[in-house]
Amino acid sequence: MAQAKKHISYIGFGSNLGDRFSYLQKAVQLIEDSPGCRIVQLSSVYETKPFGIKEQGNFLNGALELETDLELHLLLDFLKGIEHRLGRRKREKWDCREIDLDILFYDELVFSDDRVTVPHPYISVRDFVLIPLCEIAPGFFHPKLQISICDIVLQENEQYVIKIFSSPKSLKETYGLAK
Repeated sequence: MAQAKKHISYIGFGSNLGDRFSYLQKAVQLIEDSPGCRIVQLSSVYETKPFGIKEQGNFLNGALELETDLELHLLLDFLKGIEHRLGRRKREKWDCREIDLDILFYDELVFSDDRVTVPHPYISVRDFVLIPLCEIAPGFFHPKLQISICDIVLQENEQYVIKIFSSPKSLKETYGLAK
């Protein structure tokens, strides 16, 4: 029997409603517990200013490297299912949210359809995504821009990151993910 192809995907995660850190912990645990998914690395969690709609609470944001045998659209459905399970409600674009899980990169694929775009279209203007990514994948090259994630961070002007909220160790230890 042929073994499923493994893909590397980088996932951004965030929350600015309720117990923000708990939402992140639960999302990470649900991802890790899923067959066909293995979290390779977790970034620190950063407290960040909101992007888009400014009149809302600060976010907690981070990123993870995921090894998965899920194809792109199945991964999207899986992540949307976690958001739904954790109580995310449909709101205005860039509005507050209980949990947000975004596919940032999927292998080195450049792809877009009516459901998903990879690389994530706003990645190069969001330091709250770039900084956690740079922490876990400093040498990863953006497949469309042909520049490393850390070099994009150095070019980015608008700053949303306020401070490190917690280390990746605290997310890992909560659910026994420390390896």
